[in-house]
Amino acid sequence: MKKILILNGPNLNLLGTREPAQYGYTTLADVEAFCKAHGEKIGYEVECLQSNWEGALIDRIHEAGRQYKAGELLGVVINPGALTHTSISLHDAIKGVDPLPVIECHISNVHAREEFRHHSWVSPAAAGIVVGFGVDGYLVAIDGLVRKYVNSAATKMP
Repeated sequence: MKKILILNGPNLNLLGTREPAQYGYTTLADVEAFCKAHGEKIGYEVECLQSNWEGALIDRIHEAGRQYKAGELLGVVINPGALTHTSISLHDAIKGVDPLPVIECHISNVHAREEFRHHSWVSPAAAGIVVGFGVDGYLVAIDGLVRKYVNSAATKMP
């Protein structure tokens, strides 16, 4: 069974307790569980990794590139957290494993928040972006990967 990789950056391990007015009460464990269940339902194994260390995320993106080329991985959904706005290294890692499809995902609408959150270094390297759908955005991103890269005929509007 092919995999989809979900990567979460710094502070996302605090979901459910960190700024619940902004991010809700759903924990990262809950997010990982419903992503895995959804993946199983649509025929994919979902692997999840959260790290507060930029290098760990970069190393996993490099490995994902190898898995993609080996036909083992469909793509990556990444919520880079605050690294979105600071990490040229994440951008370069994603570009370095092109054509691996990477979907950038954010729980909140970053464009409706502080101005410093409006710029993403990851977006130019991403195949798509999902923002502002809460934790359901992860499912939107997973489905987007499948629709765009597997079921391309299904993406055509009637």
